[in-house]
Amino acid sequence: MTVTAEALVLEQPRRLVRRELPVPDLGDDDALLRVEACGLCGTDHELFTGELFPGFAFVPGHETIGVIAELGDGAAKRWNVKVGDRVAVEVYQSCRDCAACRAGDARRCERHGLGDMYGFVPVDRPPGLWGGYAQYQYLAPDTQVLAVPVAVDAVVATLFNPIGAGIRWAVAVPGTQPGDIVAVLGPGIRGLAASAAAKEAGAGFVMVTGVGPRDEGRLAAARDFGADLAVDVTSEDPVDALRAAVGELAHVVVDVTAKAPAALGQAVALARPGGTVVLAGTRGSSETPGFSPDAVVLKELRLVGALGVDTDSSLAALALLASGRYPFAELSRRVSEFDEVSRLLVDMAGEGETPPVHGVVVPPGARG
Repeated sequence: MTVTAEALVLEQPRRLVRRELPVPDLGDDDALLRVEACGLCGTDHELFTGELFPGFAFVPGHETIGVIAELGDGAAKRWNVKVGDRVAVEVYQSCRDCAACRAGDARRCERHGLGDMYGFVPVDRPPGLWGGYAQYQYLAPDTQVLAVPVAVDAVVATLFNPIGAGIRWAVAVPGTQPGDIVAVLGPGIRGLAASAAAKEAGAGFVMVTGVGPRDEGRLAAARDFGADLAVDVTSEDPVDALRAAVGELAHVVVDVTAKAPAALGQAVALARPGGTVVLAGTRGSSETPGFSPDAVVLKELRLVGALGVDTDSSLAALALLASGRYPFAELSRRVSEFDEVSRLLVDMAGEGETPPVHGVVVPPGARG
């Protein structure tokens, strides 16, 4: 077995360093994954730029797809996997015993919670290989792994996390019903996934909004992901556009925007009386221009926060990918090897070239 693995360690903001980390000896209940690909999300570039830097060095990456390279007998039985199986690694670990885990909410696990999320664990905590920016990733006993359908290749399979987010945020959390009108704010990968998820749930009409030239291509693609209407809010009022299209406001509004303080006000304005607003994006600011608390009261809206993905949503995401009903495989995508990852993160942070919809890291040797 390999003695060391090459990994990228984020030592401080904008300092992503290649290191050789020791590959651990395994026991009965853990495993080692040979990483094939790791998807990037907004959290990745916010960690890189320092907006969310935790104050310690770590191996990033929480959308990992790989092949089981080695595992203990206990882990094999618990996960129902064998060496050579391709799996997706859930970001949250689950003790399987506490009330939250029994309810399927590993985000609130009493043993692990948010402190043990893959891609966010200090590199100084043995064995160090806690993220997907590495040739190998350690799988601890309480890891959650999901079988990847044979029809889905590794790079595309990294979408299990953002598509799972779209399914959870646009359908499970708000309880979207057939015939509902749904508005999705933000045409990034999670917004496109939310649009597709709403349409899969039977939504009668889906609108997706974006902002300016950066989102032009994404809004054009939105119709391929279930959207009936795509609106650039810099040139058209989304409330007026929705009323003109269907004559009424949305039952469900899903806000997946980032660094868009005005989106909350738009979300509230787009919701019909008694509607639901799901807040899943992060503002990066306490400012809320255009937000009227009185509108929440007068409309009797339900505002719900949504964080992360659960296993049911991830499984549904993998099944949706395998179905081929939406062109996720054809998305604008950049696959970067280790030497190119910093540049990709800069672009995804909006500081360089126009970013792809989907960014993916592949470790040395992963592409043969």
